[in-house]
Amino acid sequence: MPGQNLTREEAAKRAELLSVASYDIALDLTRGEETFHSATTVRFSATPGATTFIDLIAPTVHSIVLNGKDLDPAEVYVDSRIVLGDLKADNELTVVADCAYMHTGEGLHRFTDPADGETYLYSQFEVPDSRRVFTVFEQPDLKASFTFTVTAPAGWTVFSNSPTPAPTSGAHEGTQVFAFSPTERISSYITAIVAGPYEGVTGSYTSVDGREIPLGTYCRASLAQYMDAEEILDITKGGFAFYEELFGTPYAFTKYDQVFVPEFNAGAMENAGCVTHRDDYIFRSRPVEARVERRAVTILHELAHMWFGDMVTMKWWNDLWLNESFAEYTSTLATAETTRFTDAWTTFQALEKTWAYNQDQLSSTHPIAAEIKDLHDVEVNFDGITYAKGASVLTALVAYVGREAFFKGIASYLAAHAYSNATLADLLAELEKTSGRDLGAWTKVWLQEAGVTTLRMELDTDADGVITSAAVLQEIPQGSPASLRPHRVAIGSYSLADGALARTGRVELDVEGARTEVSELVGTTRADVLVLNDDDLTYAKVRLDEASLEAGLAGIASFTDSLPRSIVLASAWDMVRDAEMPASRYLAAALKALEVETHSSVVQGLLARITTCLSFYLPPASRKAAAPGAAQSLLGLARAAEPDGDKQLQLVRAVAAHAVTPEQTATVAAWLDGSEVLEGLTVDQDLRWELLIGLVAAGQAGEAEIAAEEQRDRTTTGRERAAQARAALPTPEAKAATWRELVESSAMPNETQVKTLLGFAAVERHPELLVPFVSEYVREADAIWASRTFHMAENLLSRLWSVATVGLEGVDPVGALEAWLASHADAPDAFRRIVSENLDDTRRVVAVQARELQG
Repeated sequence: MPGQNLTREEAAKRAELLSVASYDIALDLTRGEETFHSATTVRFSATPGATTFIDLIAPTVHSIVLNGKDLDPAEVYVDSRIVLGDLKADNELTVVADCAYMHTGEGLHRFTDPADGETYLYSQFEVPDSRRVFTVFEQPDLKASFTFTVTAPAGWTVFSNSPTPAPTSGAHEGTQVFAFSPTERISSYITAIVAGPYEGVTGSYTSVDGREIPLGTYCRASLAQYMDAEEILDITKGGFAFYEELFGTPYAFTKYDQVFVPEFNAGAMENAGCVTHRDDYIFRSRPVEARVERRAVTILHELAHMWFGDMVTMKWWNDLWLNESFAEYTSTLATAETTRFTDAWTTFQALEKTWAYNQDQLSSTHPIAAEIKDLHDVEVNFDGITYAKGASVLTALVAYVGREAFFKGIASYLAAHAYSNATLADLLAELEKTSGRDLGAWTKVWLQEAGVTTLRMELDTDADGVITSAAVLQEIPQGSPASLRPHRVAIGSYSLADGALARTGRVELDVEGARTEVSELVGTTRADVLVLNDDDLTYAKVRLDEASLEAGLAGIASFTDSLPRSIVLASAWDMVRDAEMPASRYLAAALKALEVETHSSVVQGLLARITTCLSFYLPPASRKAAAPGAAQSLLGLARAAEPDGDKQLQLVRAVAAHAVTPEQTATVAAWLDGSEVLEGLTVDQDLRWELLIGLVAAGQAGEAEIAAEEQRDRTTTGRERAAQARAALPTPEAKAATWRELVESSAMPNETQVKTLLGFAAVERHPELLVPFVSEYVREADAIWASRTFHMAENLLSRLWSVATVGLEGVDPVGALEAWLASHADAPDAFRRIVSENLDDTRRVVAVQARELQG
């Protein structure tokens, strides 16, 4: 039985039989809190006499009428499919059903704001969830025009892909009807319904073709006072102008709304003309600058999709990467060239590429252009390869064919496939025409093969320090499926003068095969640090020569620029992860780097890696020994940081997360109650939660303090952070109660689940608390998978497992997962992948801790 899955073969067969013209969809959102009325009429052509199916997930189907004939739902509706037989050349199907509101961030999500009791709805349909709202041929290559008619409570606004019309009175008192105009031909997964008493600000953008494009940015009423609409609209307008020129193509839709919605699973979703963003991008408290930059990238990422993904859409999900990688690359480019975040590529190196490298070294690694057999495959492929590695490789492709030729090819691709579907082969054909390059070999090694290669600097010098030989070696790490690849790399020479490591030379070259000589360096005096992959031009693991690594880490605070410092630290971190360097050595260098680093995203990345060392990578005894000193260093850095600065805020949060000694936790408590004040630091509501949760996890605050703070912050964020705090209580009883609630209660909203999982895993000071849940995890995994939607199951199965128990006595986390996998050979691939990735992480931590013990 297919259940709710759909295979690529089924989709291809259905696409051969059908062409869809239009959908008329009537939704009534006034019929209660559990379900809503959904009536769909779809008109489509088909091969006469054929049999196929249409998709719907609904608790009740009232009627099905095909070409004037009533079909019995009990006979034709099974496994979320309606069987359609004896089709004609032209067909009309009408299905009337009651569909269910969701609280998982999938389908039509319903949320009631505890701040004011107002209710908000929004849709999230990628990958296969428009069928939770209306009857649909749920696959990207069966595009159609969609006409929505929505009945909503009086006082609500409704947004969709077409401009919001003036409402008319509904059939019942207190209701109103929004009759939207038909959309352009689009895929079902980018249709949208957003409804509720949203408030916002409007503007407009004049397109290159002379049209005036209405713009809007909206959020729920309780957040409206915090919405910095001017900045959001300015970024959007700058993005419109940049993309229309870059792509050589006017904006393809009639308006552009951005709605910031509650309890959203991802960062945002590219619904055509109606983008939804997670509403913690509306900052009620001071955010770190890295978060503001991430919002800018997200705004520009979704805007790029209007051309690449929405106007031209992948034929099947195996080209999901092309949508996401392209948007990730172009949004970083746009951020660097149109916003104040001019060093966005440094952020990309520090955060996005780290995500890619980590993902690419798991047993589940896959080619960028992955083979997607069914919906379950694509659901687990929203990962670091699809986004960050793909964007890294597109960056290299732009360098390979030239920026002008690349975007000229993009313009041709968009023109050739407007409002239809296309494949990677279609794009490559246009790029080959504009660049004159044969991309077949490049495509094979970069897009169709998984894994990452290692570039290593090899040097010899004479007694005077003059380089006598220099080469870049390319290696395939053990277990990696990668082949040797062509790379364009730079080698930067950094020399120490007057206490500063500044670049004094740079060589750029093509690396081919296993060994590439660097003749330009031969005969020159060796610099203190040679940075391989300077400027971060390629995608590869990097190893500096031994002398450069030693000097680079010793002088990490002396680099005059953030990017080379970040590259050196990234190489060292990869060595830690590969058990080639003790984690304690990296920890010391990272703390030293924080003395001078000011780039917000780099600071954020350094603090995250420090957390990994103190929570997982150091063996338990070493963690206990290192924690007081590391927290004291962070405290000193926080006190010395520029008042009212971004770095001060990040360091204060880090101190709260890592404080262990009585003096350290007393300082955190004093910041919270105001008895100690850091100059320039505003202890706003969100920072209060950070400080309190740190104290709770350290055993220095409890239920009374949590309840008082929850009463103080009577918002959805307050409710979620209180759940996180309760889950962080460092007692066996609290952890057991949290575990039961997470595993047994399917009613927990998605964002509350995420925050609760964060609190459950906050055991840096007491990792032994998670020992009982190693065996519980393997016992409960099957029930979790069977009882939850995919996204909720993935969250639980990924985050309920913790590598914090590695190295503790009386537990064998590696053995527990190995045994589960051995006994579940027939489990769904997506299920096994999640558990296999947990096992990969656990084995890595075992090796990293062993390296630390070697000294």
